[in-house]
Amino acid sequence: CIYPMYDFAHPLSDAIEKITHSLCTLEFENNRDIYDWLVDTLEVPDPPRQTEFARLNMTYTVMSKRKLLQLVERKLVAGWDDPRLPTLSGLRRRGFTPAAIRDFCDRIGVAKANSTVDVTLLEHCQREDLNVRVPRVLCVLRPVKVVIENYPEDQVEELDAPFYPRDVPKEGSRTVPFSRVLYIERDDFAEVPPKGFHRLSPGREVRLRYAYIIRCESVVKDAAGEVIEIRCTYDPATRGGAAADGRKVPGTLHWVSAAHAVPVEVRIYDRLFQVERPDLEEAPFEELLNPQSLETLTGSLLEPAAADPALGDWLQFERQGYFFRDPVDSTPERLVFNRTVALRDSWAPEAQKAAAPAAASPAASASRAPKPPKETEAKAPEPLTAEELEQLAHL
Repeated sequence: CIYPMYDFAHPLSDAIEKITHSLCTLEFENNRDIYDWLVDTLEVPDPPRQTEFARLNMTYTVMSKRKLLQLVERKLVAGWDDPRLPTLSGLRRRGFTPAAIRDFCDRIGVAKANSTVDVTLLEHCQREDLNVRVPRVLCVLRPVKVVIENYPEDQVEELDAPFYPRDVPKEGSRTVPFSRVLYIERDDFAEVPPKGFHRLSPGREVRLRYAYIIRCESVVKDAAGEVIEIRCTYDPATRGGAAADGRKVPGTLHWVSAAHAVPVEVRIYDRLFQVERPDLEEAPFEELLNPQSLETLTGSLLEPAAADPALGDWLQFERQGYFFRDPVDSTPERLVFNRTVALRDSWAPEAQKAAAPAAASPAASASRAPKPPKETEAKAPEPLTAEELEQLAHL
């Protein structure tokens, strides 16, 4: 529509279409007098009423359709269903559930003043929803080979493993094959371990989840000096992970059997932008995008029982996070999983680290002071009035 015709078309179209409540964002607040005057003057039956509310803003993303369209048209994202976008199709493809989104909306409520909600609240709602109903399985994202030298060459054991921890009121289990050659996470080994490293390193023991205690004896390296194989021994008396002599082994690692693991593609999604409020920045989108917002891992290995579609589309990869079978690209022959959320918020420590130097230096603090809010933005959210809440209750 062409202004000012829009101000007349808006209430008329609502009346013609039998709209009872026209819900608008705050920029339409000044238009409400015209809206009410027109429907009252024309004496339309059951006149609609306009109610304004604050738009939802979340950290590390943009909610404006105009700005989202720019991201799509410039091919900065894969499309409207890109799992990094806050669109419903994007959230659905990433694995966010309707229950989690409803819980998020219930928690933030409806406000009359603009404010910004931390995206970690949405992620928290999703963790709470999936935690009580999703099976736990083993998946090695970035594998490195482990050979257990004192384990028989052709022997394979089937180890019992529950799908759910004790604090989840669900039952179910599967068997996990254990053999001489395994894979563990590359990050779970350090040839020269830093202080506080409780995973595998030369001469150190770790516990394999649901299996045995192993000890690193030596490593094999390639021509570039990178570790490509870890040679270990195992303690046959520690099946299930407990040592008969009572010795304490601090680290527990997930693993898969090399001969039985299923190759999968895993997509690690993260924040789309590097800054909390990209909509307030003057720099182009290209300069604000997070280069680590998507990492595609094509060499990941999944335990065989987890490939069964009967388990459902959502899985928790132990020690990694919650993952969702991609509804577009995943096939029985080529499994693709999208990370919905990590097990914990990895951005909180980074934000604290970044804030520490600024807090230590008054000059730096002054130079990095946040921009004042725009005039159209309030500093604190205000609840809807009782009359407005009553109108919403009749929708």
